[in-house]
Amino acid sequence: MIDAEGHLRVLPAGAALVFGLLGLCLVGDVMAATTQPPVRIETSKPALPSHHERGLVYFPPGPVVVETEPLYEGVTILADHPAVQAKVRYFQAMIPARVQKWLNRFDQYRPLIEPVFAQFGLPRELIYLSLVESGFNPKAVSRAKAKGPWQFMRSTGRMYGLKAKGLVDERKDPMKSTVAAAHHLRDLYDQFGSWPLALAAYNAGAGKISRVIKKAGTRDFWKIAKSRRLLRRETREYVPKFMALTMIATDPTRFGFEVQAQDIHQYDEVRLGKSVHLRDVARETQIPFHELRRLNPELVRSILPDGYYLKVPVGKSRHVAQVEPRLQRWDKMWHRVSRGDTLSVLARRFGTDVRTLKRLNGLSGTVIRVGQRLRVSGEASPERGEHVKRYRVRRGDSLWSIARRFRVSVPYLKSLNNLRGDLIRASQVLWISH
Repeated sequence: MIDAEGHLRVLPAGAALVFGLLGLCLVGDVMAATTQPPVRIETSKPALPSHHERGLVYFPPGPVVVETEPLYEGVTILADHPAVQAKVRYFQAMIPARVQKWLNRFDQYRPLIEPVFAQFGLPRELIYLSLVESGFNPKAVSRAKAKGPWQFMRSTGRMYGLKAKGLVDERKDPMKSTVAAAHHLRDLYDQFGSWPLALAAYNAGAGKISRVIKKAGTRDFWKIAKSRRLLRRETREYVPKFMALTMIATDPTRFGFEVQAQDIHQYDEVRLGKSVHLRDVARETQIPFHELRRLNPELVRSILPDGYYLKVPVGKSRHVAQVEPRLQRWDKMWHRVSRGDTLSVLARRFGTDVRTLKRLNGLSGTVIRVGQRLRVSGEASPERGEHVKRYRVRRGDSLWSIARRFRVSVPYLKSLNNLRGDLIRASQVLWISH
């Protein structure tokens, strides 16, 4: 990309892809909020490893250029503010083990997210907001169903191009959600003109903060935060938490923490054209299943949709591509209802809709029960006038005899009924088409 001064900036390829999909303009529409030098806690920046050492497909050969001066004003850390000091003491005395875990995990992702915030011209301190949100845990889920390291609600994530439907929830993707978070924070600052208000809006919502400003008659977050009537406790404490964790993360030793060196979160990507189960990939490639799950937290289940870019350990992409022809296409037709399942939940999970599920299972309403076996894909269930019907297996039946009776093939019956072998039992109901 070309920055405001006409210099060529090397943009991470994967990040560039995401930016392109979101239709972002990283520099052109950014407004510098002040010309005064930002007040911030200064820390030394670790040198980014070379492309060869990283093995990341979204980092092209050559150095990654990180902006030294943000286009937006820095975040003023009020280290002596009583609320900030109280949070520092809380993190030190009440949950030190938890904070230590956050810092260690965050160290894996720091080299990935710092360049993203730099490309947006945002102050570096904002990367530590992810510690407040989730401790940068891609699997984090809040009580309000916000998900991922940056805790996006489904509606807000959709605004910034994060898909959360069917088999993939991109709110849990560390790279894509970081891009969305940087974009969202930039928009909030453009709206409110100060980082404390922008951060409060990240927590409570822009509409809420706009109404609070109007009621309070001030744009000073610290004055607003004194009123329990205007803001919930969570939002009043959100900015002090951020500042306290920023102080700790930028100088952990000073506060009694010691970040243990972590392996950088890195991977290669390989596109798989067909839907497959992650366990099949693990079995064919000898890559541990838990490692594939760790690298692909955005997978709602362990099933890849068609055309999915699978993240694999560095150096394994060619091997995965070679074994792809041996991977069996995933085509699950049945699901046994568990507690909490509804037709709408199952429709999102299996990439379909409620109307289709009702048609597949001959349901007139939306009530389903735990333990019920539902069809989630395949041909429609028997309806009046359709040449489709079910058959209850009798003693002495075999797939071959049933296939011959109804003039279909055994492979077709096995596919239609999601059978891996030839074994069937008496009283079992099979779908038959003729």
